[in-house]
Amino acid sequence: MVRIILHGCNGKMGQVISGMAASDPDLQVVAGIDPMDEGKNPYPVFQTLSQCTAEADCVVDFSTAAAVDGLLLGCVEKKLPCVLCTTGLSREQLAKVEEASEQVAVLKSANMSLGINLLLQLLKKASQVLGPAGFDPEVVEKHHNQKLDAPSGTALALAECVNEALGGDYALVFDRSARREKRPEKEIGVSAVRGGTIVGEHDVIFAGTDEVITFSHAAYSKAVFGKGALQAAKFLAGKPAGRYDMSDVIREVLG
Repeated sequence: MVRIILHGCNGKMGQVISGMAASDPDLQVVAGIDPMDEGKNPYPVFQTLSQCTAEADCVVDFSTAAAVDGLLLGCVEKKLPCVLCTTGLSREQLAKVEEASEQVAVLKSANMSLGINLLLQLLKKASQVLGPAGFDPEVVEKHHNQKLDAPSGTALALAECVNEALGGDYALVFDRSARREKRPEKEIGVSAVRGGTIVGEHDVIFAGTDEVITFSHAAYSKAVFGKGALQAAKFLAGKPAGRYDMSDVIREVLG
């Protein structure tokens, strides 16, 4: 059984993961980390990871960027592997993630969905075939009206995946309103839609002459991210120090 400390346990994703872990015989949440103990969890809650006295095999984090520095320090201090799911980190924080991974196992991906991470692998092959054939790549993402950042981290990861597969010399463009010209050949447009309660939808479009190929992924609940995070925790427990991502999890799942 993999014992988990849930960092950000009282947040929406924290509560989703608590419920999912409770029904998984291979997992146990032994403690939570949150500034306030709201008394709604069946496990002890500590304000910081450094204060936590529970023995665990892995930390799963769905918190805020402001809490990540303390999380990384606590993981290094306790030699705990960490599944880092919080997005919107600064360059300085990303550097600290790399530093921490030299001492403990850290798994970080732009999106924890197994489907999105499989899509990233499929896009590499598709880009190498369709790009040289003259197809124009575009990314369109849709999220709920409460999302603060645009475009989403996942949309950026998809666009960067396509760009890398095409040699890295495409420009990512987020706004075409200020120019009046034909679409340059080596460009990837990234568009964001915000409205309602859309959990998350991503389309990668390859538009060619007289045909269009679209790769789509839709998340209908936050559970898809929780499922991926818990699968990652099972994978990461016991791993040596280093940087991992969901592609490593998928390789293990596929054998």
